[in-house]
Amino acid sequence: MKLAGFRALAEQVRNPRLVAAQRRTALRKCLERFAPYGHRATWHHLCTRAGITPQDRDPDPERLMAALAELEEARTLWLAYEAQFATRRRREKHDGIRQPSAIDDWHRRTWGGCDIVPCAAPHRHPAARLAVVLHSMITAMESGRPRRNCPVCGGSRFNWRTDTTGCPEAGPVCGGCGVVAPAGILTREALTAAGPGDDAAAAGRLPAYAAA
Repeated sequence: MKLAGFRALAEQVRNPRLVAAQRRTALRKCLERFAPYGHRATWHHLCTRAGITPQDRDPDPERLMAALAELEEARTLWLAYEAQFATRRRREKHDGIRQPSAIDDWHRRTWGGCDIVPCAAPHRHPAARLAVVLHSMITAMESGRPRRNCPVCGGSRFNWRTDTTGCPEAGPVCGGCGVVAPAGILTREALTAAGPGDDAAAAGRLPAYAAA
């Protein structure tokens, strides 16, 4: 049985002939196709911004529509970035540049639009619109310049997360907005302050997502 794609599910969310519970289910299923913070954190973010109680099984359809609009806005931005990325890689291969850059590793991990900006906890995530957060992260990653602060909120305090339960990977968690920042985008000083452990840093096992 063929699973419905994001666009088909979005049309179900918009369908006034469906009851609110069905439209809510369709929105949840949209997150199986695109969830920048991870499924649970993205759901909590959308509900918070749209004024929906996450456990509400019969939410206001207008609020569901608002949540969908924010999700679609972010997805449009991400799809445009993926298209630009694919075009660049084809051009590089044509020019004989076969070795992927460091940012390619980050892009490979985020392909498809899930866990682009993973959050360490489902109830702790940036307050800004998803598209704004994605734009900030893409800009920071494309710059290739290591930084001391969070590319999302500008915070400078990080804690190294080793428990990956419910989160895709270990890494430096921003104390301000709760995102797990790509380790390769932070300076050595910021990583040391986060406390990943000198042995791991010295062995070069920290992920390097950003360009050197």
